[in-house]
Amino acid sequence: MELATGRKMEEIFHLADRVNRISVSQTMVVLQEAERLKAQGVDVADFGPGEPDFPTPEHIKRAAIKALEENRTKYTSVFGIAPLRQAICDWHAAQLGSSYQPAECVVNTGGKHAIFNTVCALVNSGDEVIIGAPYWVSYPDIIKYAGGKPVVVPTHAEDEFILRAAEVEKAITPRTRMVMVNSPNNPTGAVIPPDEFAKILEVCKRRHVWLLSDECYSHFTYGDAKPFSIASVPGAKEHTIIAGSFSKTFAMTGWRMGYVLAPKPLVDAVAKLQSQSTSNPNSITQYAALAAMRGSMDTVATMLAEYARRRESILAGLRAIPGITCATPRGAFYVFPNVSAHFNKQMPDDVGVAKQLLEREHVAVVPGEPFGAPGHIRISYATSMERIQEGLSRMRRFFGSAA
Repeated sequence: MELATGRKMEEIFHLADRVNRISVSQTMVVLQEAERLKAQGVDVADFGPGEPDFPTPEHIKRAAIKALEENRTKYTSVFGIAPLRQAICDWHAAQLGSSYQPAECVVNTGGKHAIFNTVCALVNSGDEVIIGAPYWVSYPDIIKYAGGKPVVVPTHAEDEFILRAAEVEKAITPRTRMVMVNSPNNPTGAVIPPDEFAKILEVCKRRHVWLLSDECYSHFTYGDAKPFSIASVPGAKEHTIIAGSFSKTFAMTGWRMGYVLAPKPLVDAVAKLQSQSTSNPNSITQYAALAAMRGSMDTVATMLAEYARRRESILAGLRAIPGITCATPRGAFYVFPNVSAHFNKQMPDDVGVAKQLLEREHVAVVPGEPFGAPGHIRISYATSMERIQEGLSRMRRFFGSAA
């Protein structure tokens, strides 16, 4: 079709390169298809969502209601309200041993927003950012959007998917700008031991690159793994960026609240970017987040105890299915089994397995390929024990018939 100006319609609607070089989140694709089936009345055993199935704690909800009643609905500072920035620094110091000041904190619209803005503030066209695989699906696309190049360092199930400093150093080049680490990890549940994490920091310091630590799942750890922040290591702050989130720890996924802790020049740059894009984070959510930072952590212990129970159940169930192997997750609320032994003509890869599981047994999982780990599927156990048992029953039937 040609317009009156002589330009073709496809020229008018040609999208910017920065959008064309990224893809739609594959986790969202799975969730949308599962929701379509649910809307038709189908009973879906849904292991797709990466969010707690617990309600937001009552004291946090009450703080939001109080903020509404007090008409705290105006613009705030782009950085976030001063009491919240102070409370985040205090909480992080008490819980994770850091020593940040409010000038080194900026509040964002969720943990993803924190990472996105940080990458956009630091990464130039052609810069390299190292990520361990399996990685959270958004990392490569955020890097690409900024014009950077994701450099993937594989981790391995037999080593519990732990990112190793020696492998990180091998991947560093003169173009490396940042190393991005997620521990506990989505999708594997891997937890990097503190001494290994400290070695990664030393590599970054020696090679003059940033270390961005995504602490979204910091308080969901099992067994001898404990909450840990690399910012607690002496001398870390000059090279370290902390991306934090309220979503998982406080069951606040839909509230959209996160933060960056980093040297002041970088915090100022992130705020500059926000000033020209989102402006301040939601004012009501900020007051709810303030209550989260200043309130009890008892709900976290309650959630963690239940996740630990579910983790044991789903691991035992998966390992009882012939052909499926699964590393033990040390954190988060996912298992990441290898299902490649069940590939066939109808299911040539993990994407095919996920599609067939949903179509034939109405079990929603996320394929491993978008996480940089073909042959695996991600299963969230942030759902009830009853749904876990039902899902396992369907998977036993599915993989038994697929054998």
